[in-house]
Amino acid sequence: MKFSSIALCAAAGTLALPAMAKDPGYVGGIEIIRGDGAAIPPEMAQGTVFLDANRNFKLDGGEQGLQGVIVSNGREVILTDADGKYQLPAYDDMNLFVVKPAEYLTPVSADMVPQFSYVHKAKGSPELRFGGIAATGDLPQAVNFPMVKDPAGSDFRCMAFGDAQPYTNQEVSFVRETVGKMLAHEDMSNVECLIFAGDVMGDDLSLYPRFKNIISVGNTPQYFVGGNHDLDFDAESDQHSFDTFRREWGPEYWAAEIGGVFFIGLDNVRYPCNGVDEHPFCASDRKHTYNGVVSGRQLEWLANLLPHVPQDKLIVLTAHIPFQTFTDNTAAKHQTDNLHELAHLLEGRKVLGLAGHTHTTENIEKGEGYEGWHEHTGLAKAPFDQIITGAVSGSWWAGDFNDQEVPHATQRLGSPRGFYDLAFSGASYKDTFRTFHTTVERQLHAGFNTPRFRKWAEALISYTDLYGTPSEVLPPVTRNDLADPYMLTRADLDGGSWVAVNVWNGSKSSKVSVSIDGADPIMASRTQQGTGEAKKKGVEWADPVALLKQSTQGRITFRSDRGGDETAGFTTWRGDEWQGVAGPFQKWMLTDNSQHLWRADLPADLSAGIHIMEVITVDTHGRKFSVDYTFEVVEEMPQMSWRKHLWE
Repeated sequence: MKFSSIALCAAAGTLALPAMAKDPGYVGGIEIIRGDGAAIPPEMAQGTVFLDANRNFKLDGGEQGLQGVIVSNGREVILTDADGKYQLPAYDDMNLFVVKPAEYLTPVSADMVPQFSYVHKAKGSPELRFGGIAATGDLPQAVNFPMVKDPAGSDFRCMAFGDAQPYTNQEVSFVRETVGKMLAHEDMSNVECLIFAGDVMGDDLSLYPRFKNIISVGNTPQYFVGGNHDLDFDAESDQHSFDTFRREWGPEYWAAEIGGVFFIGLDNVRYPCNGVDEHPFCASDRKHTYNGVVSGRQLEWLANLLPHVPQDKLIVLTAHIPFQTFTDNTAAKHQTDNLHELAHLLEGRKVLGLAGHTHTTENIEKGEGYEGWHEHTGLAKAPFDQIITGAVSGSWWAGDFNDQEVPHATQRLGSPRGFYDLAFSGASYKDTFRTFHTTVERQLHAGFNTPRFRKWAEALISYTDLYGTPSEVLPPVTRNDLADPYMLTRADLDGGSWVAVNVWNGSKSSKVSVSIDGADPIMASRTQQGTGEAKKKGVEWADPVALLKQSTQGRITFRSDRGGDETAGFTTWRGDEWQGVAGPFQKWMLTDNSQHLWRADLPADLSAGIHIMEVITVDTHGRKFSVDYTFEVVEEMPQMSWRKHLWE
């Protein structure tokens, strides 16, 4: 797909244009024809899908209707006739939308949001904090969907982002300095879509326009699903809970075809679930909250849609709440209740599931399983490959600033902040996790789990249990107390030490090995096997590198005379203040477990001195990545602080 970069610099502030700009594009909208309704059959929506020869977004005489294009009202699904015409039952509060065929493009807005739908909500939204949808009035006489030819082939890339989740304009600036800067400098010539797996925003939906302007610098169509922080929280029913989202981004569920891939977006965030879903947290007398479930209307739509999707297509299914997750494996709220129903509809097809929500990276292979999945999703094993894409915000923009002046926000399972680059060829794909601060060749980090580390980590985690964080109570240990994590003593080696390797996109098929001083590789074992077992959690299963980063954040102590409370520390969620002493992240955010951690035991007889360690991983696609480390073995830990006795 080729689109113009004109005005995108202005829209995104100071960001430059992409490294390779795209050809002039198709910026406009659908055609809505109003009338007295006399010619419209009762309760029917109708119109034409057409090839917009003169690119004016209007159906002109002589322009060709497109046959066989999928059109839906969010429930029924039909194909256009030989003249490109369609007719569908209409109901209030429906999304009328077209499914973009592989050979064609729909228009995009100036901010690169595809224009392929019309919302019919006659009286508009109830009064909502962020406005929702304005009254649309009577059904139009016709809704026509213009398209142009798509020059993209079957080999292309898409980028998938989870949970940008900025709560403030300051955090929108962090989005600019990460996603925006990456898009501005990336060669986007073969990137055909940007997919956002929900929690685009952090509760304050008035920040949508600035976010939209920043992402538009990528000059590439953006497809969105809503997350539990994109909700209209003042909606009294699920019917209206994504109205502001729909106004800004389009239907809460949709489909589009590119090359050999059929993309489907789903809404699996029911809000409020109270009095609807049979979970204690959804009880009618509890505070309004959400649940992970795909609505019956969507399942009906999907059942009607799939017969029109060729069996040889790869289906990429995106939702916000994971279909299944290791991170929250025993929680109903954070997985999809009725995955078994969804999987039944998709049985026999090649499917890749994408999700966000957990602020982790997880590469789950078909057939993998963990405790709690059967109880909470209806399936003990993954019915198809699934990727939880990680979060742009990482651990909710927490932590001290990195070299890019953005919080490091190391994620819950140890990965840095990042996104997924998906390369498609026909109906196959290769997935690559990318960070915003390292090269694509960097796919892992490694540290030492030693007796000294375990004692330090136990004290840190016990503190979070006892006092919570942020706290005004001084923590028993900080990052400084572990001194040099790449120095090993003889006692460390004798007491049991191993290399803990976190492969950020590691899967069950990944191979990991460690070579010391060029010796034969030591094969590492994955700490979680994915055979239905419970989560292994605690200092023995911790990631030392991630935990060190999460252990101390000085940023929450910052306070100025001029700024006072307004600029002290930072806020997250709906105004929660993070202020106090320089302590760790909250306990549930600490990496004392991981689905993609490997362990290689260290020889106890390593000689004193400097050693070189090469850590290698080979992924499911056969690609090899390696990182070199230097570490030191000493007989005893030397004094690591200033030796003032020498000067007294």
